[in-house]
Amino acid sequence: MTAMFLLRPWLLAAVLAGAASPYVQAQPDWCKSRFGPDDEIGAANLLTPQMAADAARLVKTGKTYALAFETNAQTAAYAPRTWSVTVLQPGQAGGISLGGTKTTYNDDIYMGWVGTGSQLDGLGHIGIDNVYYNCFKNSEFVQANGLKKLGIEKVPPFVTRGIVLDMTAYYGVAIVPEGTAFNRKEIDEQARRQGIEIRKGDVVLFHTGWQALEGKDNKRFLAGEPGLGREGATYLSSKDVVAIGADTWALEAIPFEPGAGVFEVHQILLARNGVYILENMNTGPLVRDQAWEFMFVLGTPKITGAVQGIINPVAIR
Repeated sequence: MTAMFLLRPWLLAAVLAGAASPYVQAQPDWCKSRFGPDDEIGAANLLTPQMAADAARLVKTGKTYALAFETNAQTAAYAPRTWSVTVLQPGQAGGISLGGTKTTYNDDIYMGWVGTGSQLDGLGHIGIDNVYYNCFKNSEFVQANGLKKLGIEKVPPFVTRGIVLDMTAYYGVAIVPEGTAFNRKEIDEQARRQGIEIRKGDVVLFHTGWQALEGKDNKRFLAGEPGLGREGATYLSSKDVVAIGADTWALEAIPFEPGAGVFEVHQILLARNGVYILENMNTGPLVRDQAWEFMFVLGTPKITGAVQGIINPVAIR
């Protein structure tokens, strides 16, 4: 038994249960992309110039919201992920400068796991029994020096409508308890309360208040979280959303729902439907301003073969 399991009872329980879920049963064609056998971008195919133009019309005040948090060595991260930056001054030991104008400069080296802090999960992140989105097999595209398919560099820019659902208001609490799962009933009811609808091409964010624990009670923060349930993931995928995110570190409800597999919501979204996942999103300012819908802009990182990307999406209202 590994230390990882000892630290995560919910993960150990799911592994030991080992039950097959109806949400991820592997029919022969479960992994095929509707966009063709060569598709590597999944739901991003749904994005159109018209969606970008329509999103721009949502901008009334010009106020912008950075949806990322700062990432540093203290950021709470799923073990064994770590993160650090080292700043160097090459060739300048002892205060030496360069040339007649005495040029000095700083460089930095990033050493860490990309899946730390505010991040985008690419389609090569989670699979089902070594098969990933569009039936790409682990043995065919996963290499130590980068993914040969489904790399984060393939993801186009997201410029579309974004919405945020305030689940703290739905449950009447400041922080939604860990293990609370949002499914179709909760999603539809809160959207109705806020007077918004979920549309094709949307980016859907959930506000749970969970980030209030990060940096203050990291043990609880990483021990579980409220989040999207299996039915909710299937439902939102059926509505042709492009990405789903939350102010939590893994989006889905943890401890997992009864009978659920290990990170099964990730499987439903990424592997089965090509829907992207946004984690550790800064949704609090949107909720405080009741900015329920907005223009969502994300330029994805162009790191060849990367599985994930540290991001800072922007909401504009």
